[in-house]
Amino acid sequence: MHTIPPILDGDFRFFALDVETANTQRGSICQLGIAGVRHDNTIETWTSYVDPQTDDWSCTHIHGITGDHVLGAPLIADVLDLWDAPLMGAVIYQHSGFDKAAIVAACRTYQRDAPDWTWRDSVQVARKAWPELKGNGGHGLASLKRHLNLSFRHHDAGEDARAAAQVVLAAEAHTGVPQPA
Repeated sequence: MHTIPPILDGDFRFFALDVETANTQRGSICQLGIAGVRHDNTIETWTSYVDPQTDDWSCTHIHGITGDHVLGAPLIADVLDLWDAPLMGAVIYQHSGFDKAAIVAACRTYQRDAPDWTWRDSVQVARKAWPELKGNGGHGLASLKRHLNLSFRHHDAGEDARAAAQVVLAAEAHTGVPQPA
């Protein structure tokens, strides 16, 4: 049986969030990662497997997560109950619109309102900071990993959340412009 890890504690400038899904249904979240960026720009990461209650694991080839990994893991509704209040009023970066859409779809599955969080997109931040990447690798995490010399395991929700936070921090350093937080 999986237990939900304790949430990140303390004061954070902003968060980054990433999900992995079991299949092409956006609500089939099987892993959730949250990276909190403190005021000194250190990053703490929280990750949990999530049981999407599905037999369709057609995205395992992308992230390696299987039904066996999530046996006994919490449901997304339980994880959102834990994180809803701590993330209320905080800025949350996602790398593209997929993660927010997945949270909304998962909430629809459980017939609950989606959290009213303040979402930002680290892809948009990267496009402004490094316009030269357009048509030259793009602004996806894999391209930014090479361009910014980041080190992370792509398609792990915690690692990707940390990478999205690092993209925002790198853009701030590169442009000298603090991002909304």
